[in-house]
Amino acid sequence: MPNFLLELGTEELPASFVSGSAQQWQRLVPATLAEESLTNDSINVYATPRRLAVLVKGLSVQQLDREEEVKGPPASSAFKDGKPTKAAEGFAKKQGVEIDALEVRATDKGDFVFVLKQIPGRMTADILTELVPQWINKLEGKRFMRWADGDLKFPRPIRSIVALFDDSVLPITLVSGSDTVKSDRISQGHRVLHPQPVSIPQAEDYVECLRAACVEVDRTQRKNQIKAQVEAAATKQGGYADITEDLLEEVTDLVEWPNAVVGKFDEEFLILPPEVITTIIVTNQRYFPILKSPDYPELLPYFITISNGDPAKAAIIAAGNERVVRARLADGQFFYKADLVKPLEDYLPKLATVTFQEDLGTVRAKVDRLCKIASLLATQLQITDEQQAYIARAALLCKADLVTQMVYELPEMQGIMGQKYALASGESEEVATAIFEHYLPKGAGDNLPQTLTGQIVAIADKLDTLVSIFGLGMLPSGSSDPFALRRAANAIINIIWAAQLPINLHQLLAEVVTEFTAARPQTSADLLDQLYEFFLQRIRTLLQEEKNVDYDLVNAVLGENDPEYTERALRDLLDALERALFLQQIRNDNTLDLIYETINRSTRLAAQGDLDKIELEPKTAVKPELFQKSSEQAFYDAVVQLVPQTLLSKQTRNYQQLVDSLTEIAPTVSNFFDGPESVLVMDSDPEIKQNRLNLLGLLRNHARVLADFGAIVKG
Repeated sequence: MPNFLLELGTEELPASFVSGSAQQWQRLVPATLAEESLTNDSINVYATPRRLAVLVKGLSVQQLDREEEVKGPPASSAFKDGKPTKAAEGFAKKQGVEIDALEVRATDKGDFVFVLKQIPGRMTADILTELVPQWINKLEGKRFMRWADGDLKFPRPIRSIVALFDDSVLPITLVSGSDTVKSDRISQGHRVLHPQPVSIPQAEDYVECLRAACVEVDRTQRKNQIKAQVEAAATKQGGYADITEDLLEEVTDLVEWPNAVVGKFDEEFLILPPEVITTIIVTNQRYFPILKSPDYPELLPYFITISNGDPAKAAIIAAGNERVVRARLADGQFFYKADLVKPLEDYLPKLATVTFQEDLGTVRAKVDRLCKIASLLATQLQITDEQQAYIARAALLCKADLVTQMVYELPEMQGIMGQKYALASGESEEVATAIFEHYLPKGAGDNLPQTLTGQIVAIADKLDTLVSIFGLGMLPSGSSDPFALRRAANAIINIIWAAQLPINLHQLLAEVVTEFTAARPQTSADLLDQLYEFFLQRIRTLLQEEKNVDYDLVNAVLGENDPEYTERALRDLLDALERALFLQQIRNDNTLDLIYETINRSTRLAAQGDLDKIELEPKTAVKPELFQKSSEQAFYDAVVQLVPQTLLSKQTRNYQQLVDSLTEIAPTVSNFFDGPESVLVMDSDPEIKQNRLNLLGLLRNHARVLADFGAIVKG
C-alpha cells in the first residue's frame, strides 16, 4: 500500500496561520480523499513556520471500479418507430456506450432513456495530482498576499513543493505569473543548523529526514519539547515557569528546533507591578517569566526564551534578549514613577481630551453617564450609603488610568494600573479592586467581578456602551460586532446570575434609555424595544449554550411572542435562570412527564377562551352553579386548594412545590377529560363552554407560574 507526502516549503509563516492551516488540512484532506473513494490507513498533518505537510499512509493504488446510472433524453425523442434518433445516438456517444446499452424506464415524469455505465477506477497518483492544488487553494486565513507578478495568494511566498508517491515524484506545478514552482523530492532543513537541502528518498521517511536536518515537523512533539525545556530551565533557576497555553501555542509555531535560553534582568525592576513585567515579557517579547512560587505572582529576575537558533550561541542570544528586555523595563519603570507623581483623581480632566466615539463624545462624558447608571443600580438594589459611596467613587475613577503614561504605552494594563494607582493614591481596597474588576470578563470563560462594587460598575460600564451604540443605530449584524455588544450583554447577564443580583433589567433599561434620549431627541423611538429584544436573544443563547437547557424549555421560560413572559424574564433574570434549570432537571428525571399531558392539553384548549393569563383565583373566574358533572366540581375544588400552594411557590421560588401540586391534581384533570364523568369542553351552551374554558385557563395560569407548557415539545 503506497504512501503519499506533500510538503509546501514557504518563507516564514505567521504563527496564527501555522496551526490554523494544519487544522484545516486535518479536515479537508480526509474529506476529499473520501469523496474520491480513496481509502487509507492514516493521515498526519505537520506544520512549522517554514512548511506545511501532510503524510497519507496506506493508500489504495487506485479507485475501485464502480457503476453509475445516467439519465438521458425522454424515450419519445430518443426512439421513433422503435429506431434510435440522433438524440439517442448523441447520448450514447457522449456516455461512451453502444446503442444497445440504452434502457427505457418509466419515471414520475414519463419514460426516459437510461444507461448503466461501468466506470473503471482511476489511478490514485493521477487523482492526487488534481487534489493537491485544491488543498492549497482552499486554505483560509488573514492577510493573504500575492508575490511576483501573479494572482496566487498565500500568507507567504511558496518556494518549494515536495510531492512523493512512495519514492516517485508526482508532477505538480504552481504558477504565479512568471514565478513557477515545480514539485520534486528536495526539502529544506533548519535555516541555521542545517542550511543544506534535504532529499527525501521515500514519503514515509519524511519525519526522520527532517529531524536529521534539525526540523521537528510534528507540532505536538515540538510543543511538548518546549514545555519540558521551559520547566527544566525554570527549575534550574530555583523557580517555576509561568506557562500560559496561549503563549505556548504561539511559540510552538515560531520555531522549528526549540532551544530554551535563560535571560536575566536587573532586580531593581522588580519594584514594578508584576503584571507590568509579565506583560512586557510575555505579550511584547513572547518569553516565559519565572515565578518564585506556583501559587503567587512574585517574579524572579529571569525569563526564558525559546530560540530557533544555534544552541552553541545561547549566551549571545541571551545577551541580545536581555538588552531588549532591559530597555523595555526601563521604559516601564520611568512611566510608573512618572504616573505616581500625582493621585489618580488628577487624571480625570485629561479624559475630556480622549474620544470615546465620534458621536458620543469623550471618555469623560462616558464616565459621567456610567456614574448615573451606577447610581440607578445602587438605588434599585437598595444598597447602603457606605456601599453607594464606594460605587460612586469607583465609577468616577474607573477610566482615569487610560490617560496615564503606562497604559498609553501598554494598553493591556488598563484596569490593572488603575487598581495599582488607586491604592497608591490612598483609595480604599474596595474602590481599587472595582476599578480592575469593571473590565471583567474580558472574554468567554474569563473571571467575573467578585466584589459588589466591581459588579455594579462593570454592569454600568457595559450597559452605557450598549445603550449608546444602539442609540446611534449601530446594531450588531451577522458576524459584525465591532463594539463587542454581544459580549457586553452576555457579561451583564452572567454577572447578574453569578452574583445573584436582583436587578430589574426591564426597568433599568427604560431609565437609561430615557436619560439617553433626553440628551439626543433624534434617537429612534424603537431603541428600548431593540434593547429588550437583544437582551432576550442573549439570555436565550446563554441558557442553551452555556447552561445546556433544551431549546423548547428556554422558549417555555422566555415565551414565544408573549409580552408578559418576556417582560417577566427581563424583570427577574434570576427567576428566569432558576425556572429554566428546574425545567431541565425535571425533564431529565422524568418528573415533567407526569404533568405534561394534562397541562399541555389544558393550555391548548384554554387558548380558545379569554381568561386573563395572570388570573389564579377560581372564585372570581368560575361559576360552580353551571357545573353539570361531578368531574367539574372535583376540578374546581382541586384548583381552589392549588391557589395557596402556587402563591407560596411564586413567592419562595420553590417550584418543586408547585410541580408536586400539579402532579397531585393531574388525575383529577384526566378524569375531567376522559373519565366516566368527563365533559365536552366546547359545549353548545356558550356560558357552560366559557365556564369550562375558564377552569382550564386557571390550571394553565397556575402552570404558567413555572412555564408556558404550550411551548414544551413532548420528548
